[in-house]
Amino acid sequence: MAFQARGAALAVALLASGLLTACDDGAKQQQAAAPAPIPAVTVVKVEARDLRPAVSFSARVEALHKVDLRARIEGYLDKQNFTEGAAVKAGDLLFVIEQAPYQARVAAAEAAVAVARARLDRTEIELTRQTTLVNKEASAQTKLDDARTARNEAKGQYDKLMAELDQAKLQLSYTEIHAPIDGRIGKSLLSVGSFVSPQSGTLATIVQQDPIGVTFPVSQRDMLAVREKMGDDAGLRDHTVYVEIGKGRRYQYPGKVDFLDVGVNTGTDAVNVRATFPNPQGLLVDGQLVTAVVESSSAAPTLVVPVNAVQIDQSGPFVLIVNSDKKIEVRRVELLRQDNSFIAIAKGLSAGDLVVTEGVQKVKPGQAVDATEVKPEA
Repeated sequence: MAFQARGAALAVALLASGLLTACDDGAKQQQAAAPAPIPAVTVVKVEARDLRPAVSFSARVEALHKVDLRARIEGYLDKQNFTEGAAVKAGDLLFVIEQAPYQARVAAAEAAVAVARARLDRTEIELTRQTTLVNKEASAQTKLDDARTARNEAKGQYDKLMAELDQAKLQLSYTEIHAPIDGRIGKSLLSVGSFVSPQSGTLATIVQQDPIGVTFPVSQRDMLAVREKMGDDAGLRDHTVYVEIGKGRRYQYPGKVDFLDVGVNTGTDAVNVRATFPNPQGLLVDGQLVTAVVESSSAAPTLVVPVNAVQIDQSGPFVLIVNSDKKIEVRRVELLRQDNSFIAIAKGLSAGDLVVTEGVQKVKPGQAVDATEVKPEA
C-alpha cells in the first residue's frame, strides 16, 4: 500500500512538471511571435530658404603688412622694450643697440665741423676785404683770386665734414629700432647682450592684424562655376566674401575683394585673389588655413536641411528620409555649403521631404518607423 501511494505521488509530480514546461514553452512561443517595436525617429521637413548663391575656395590668411626688424649697424644689443606676442604701435621703441661708440663719433664730427666753420668764416672775411681793396685799386687782383680760392676750399671742407656729421647722426639713430607699423610683434630671435649687425638676420617680426587679407586661387573652372551660379556678368569684386573657420563656423565680419593678380600662375592655371577683412579681435592669424566663400548680392530659393541630417560614407553624402509608406529610404545628395546649423542642398531632395535628424543609428533602409516631425531652426 505504501509503495502504491509513493507511485501515485510521483505521477502527480511528473504531471505537474510537464504542465509547467508546457506553459513555459507556450510563453516563449508567444514572445517569439510578437513583432519587434517600431523604432521612433525625429524628422524635419525639407524647406526652401532665400539664400545667396555662393562658391567656396580653399584660402590662406595673409597679413597685408609684415615687417622683419633688422639691425642696420654693428653693436651689442643693449635693450629690448617689448613683450613678445604683444601689440605694438607705429613709433614704439623696440630695441636699443649700444649707443656710446656712435655718440662719440657724433661728438668728434661736431668738433671737426666747428673747426671747419671757423676757417670758413675767416676766409669769408678775407675774401670780403680783398674784394674791397681791389675795387679801390689798393690791392692786386691775384690776392683776390687767392682769397676766393681759400674760401672755396674752406667751404668744400666744411660741407664734407657736415656730411660726415649727418652720417654719424644717422648711424646713431640706427641704434634705436622703432616699430614701423601697428601690429603684433613675435618672438625676439636674439637676446640682450648679443652682437648684432646687418648680417644677423631678423631680430623680430611685426604682423599687421587689422585689417587682414585672405588670399585664394581661382582657376578657370572655378570662374565658370561663379558665372554659372551668379550670372554671366558676375565679377569677384562685385560680391561679398565670407570666411569659414573650422567646420562651418562663419567669421562675423564680411570682406571685399581688393586685389586680383595681373597674371595666371602657369603651374596651377589660377589667378590669386585677395579679400580684406576687419580683424579687431585678432581671430584671423597670418598663415591660417580657412575657407573663403564668395557670395552673391541677390538671394535665390535653396533647399536646406539641418546639419545632423547629413551623413557621409565612402560613396559620399546622403540623408535618410521617411517616405509615404513611413519607411526609411536613402537619398544621395549634392551639398552646396554649410551655414551654421543647416546645410544647403543642390540636388537629391525635394521640398516637403521628411529627413531623419534623430534616431539614425536605430534604423536601416526599408524599415518602418514611427516618425515625429519637429520644426527646423530659424
